[in-house]
Amino acid sequence: MAKKLKRRAGILAPLFSIYSQNSLGVGDFEDLKLLTDWASECGYSMIQLLPMNEVGPTFCPYDSISSFALEPVYARLKPHSIPRIGSSQGSSNPHVDYNVKDEKIRLLKSLYNKEKLFASNKEFILFTQENHYWLDDYCLFKALKGYHDHAPWYEWGDGYKNRDSFLLGQFEKEHKEELSFYKWTQWVLFKQFKEAKRYAGSKKILIKGDLPILVSRDSADVWAHPEFFKLEFAAGAPPDMYCAKGQRWGMPTYNWDRIRSDDFTYVKEKLKVAENFYDLLRIDHVVGLFRIWSIPDNEPVENQGLNGSFDPKDENVWGSHGRELLSVLQKSTSLSLCAEDLGVIPKVCRDTLRDMGIPGNDVQRWMKDWQTKHDFLSPSEYRKLSVAMLSTHDTTNWSAWWENEAGTVDEELFIRKCNDRGIDYDYAKGRLFDPGRSKHGRLRWKEDIDSTEIYIEVLGKPAQELKDFLELYENTYLEKEKLWKHLKLKGPMREKSDLKIVRAALDITASSGSIFCIELIFDLLDLAGLCKGDPYEYRVNLPGTVSADNWSLKIPISLEKLLSHKVNKELKIIVTASGRA
Repeated sequence: MAKKLKRRAGILAPLFSIYSQNSLGVGDFEDLKLLTDWASECGYSMIQLLPMNEVGPTFCPYDSISSFALEPVYARLKPHSIPRIGSSQGSSNPHVDYNVKDEKIRLLKSLYNKEKLFASNKEFILFTQENHYWLDDYCLFKALKGYHDHAPWYEWGDGYKNRDSFLLGQFEKEHKEELSFYKWTQWVLFKQFKEAKRYAGSKKILIKGDLPILVSRDSADVWAHPEFFKLEFAAGAPPDMYCAKGQRWGMPTYNWDRIRSDDFTYVKEKLKVAENFYDLLRIDHVVGLFRIWSIPDNEPVENQGLNGSFDPKDENVWGSHGRELLSVLQKSTSLSLCAEDLGVIPKVCRDTLRDMGIPGNDVQRWMKDWQTKHDFLSPSEYRKLSVAMLSTHDTTNWSAWWENEAGTVDEELFIRKCNDRGIDYDYAKGRLFDPGRSKHGRLRWKEDIDSTEIYIEVLGKPAQELKDFLELYENTYLEKEKLWKHLKLKGPMREKSDLKIVRAALDITASSGSIFCIELIFDLLDLAGLCKGDPYEYRVNLPGTVSADNWSLKIPISLEKLLSHKVNKELKIIVTASGRA
């Protein structure tokens, strides 16, 4: 633990985003070794991955069909009919074409048919024994999905849906070979991932995993253990200044009473699997362990998270609820824990993380004195027990934020606030915001709205009725100009991002008091000038949307070329100067 909790720098790189000259359609476990080499070359000692569990049709790693099984698309296979990304045919698309998954499954089946002796392999037998808790249910779920033409389990016939033991026994006998294939595939994936982890360890690089707080409604977990979930609810997030309607993720919330009555075995088994691959583990949406935004499942989807409520409802029990669950996690694993504590976070959550020694997240664009000065914090004011960063997988990259979002308000949120307060939105928009600098659903203030008195006059309501409007204004007006001072760059503030601005932003997080600094790979490549065109296009995920552009963005350079890029020296200077090398 002590070796892990020292001042470190790292890279956040989704495995689907990286690739080598030998990658077949998408990054794979072998590419993780090249990423390790690049991290080492630049002085980094941590690599953070997104969840590696098998995903469903939207390819969202936080909406997986299993909390245990690995995603087959990341298998390293010898070239066959699939174009290598490094080839001209495979490198032109900036996004992964996930049709490659079907091709990789086909190749895996071909390999499986040639390896008939694996069933007597002692390593394979040990793998099935150690993973018995989830492996049999997962394989059965996969086979039944295929049998039902990939319909969700809750649309299957009653016998299969409700796990009739006789019917399932008959199905297992009739589909023995298929079930065996799924077990073999997971064994292959486990071996490849563990080998990549071993290689990282040999280079003194720590691997940080990601533990999603939820799992897909249509998952092996929910089908096998429906009693652990509240299927009448869908999880999400309440509305805030960045997401006007909140978010509806769709996954069911947990029935913690039932999980507790089983001695938290479901949670402990997840950690047991994670220990194969990681040194540290990020707890996704940690506030959901204290209270989670629960939306009735029959609520219209277009309302997103507007009409939800917190579970538990009683705010007085949030602290004890979260502390109990975090204590179970800490006591059940050797992994060092970090936590994603972004968004609207009750004080008891951050206090508990501090008391338990669990680092949270300090994202530079939100590190501000929101109540008094309405200005950015200095690097020394970041929490020591935190992971500093410029961006996350759910935000725009830093350059896109600087050009499109800094100094703006969310248009949809402003519309809703105007409608709720009886304010003429079109009139207010025309008076307050600059149409030439407002885009991507963000409203940029006119420079002459330089006082709260002018703002209040335009809105036409008494100040005491406009507290939330005033908070929006105070925390976003001249936001870019305020950050420019913290960047300590010469000359007048520049609207467009450039290499000097990116470098200054990276210096802020690297020099911060945070114990860790982990940067999104696209922010690092921006320093190299590799992300051409509109930086808004370099976004890993847009929350609350389903799109082929989500969870599929590729870096614009192969790992082999990145290993010899001149930017590596500059990155190492940043890491070394910050005392994180």
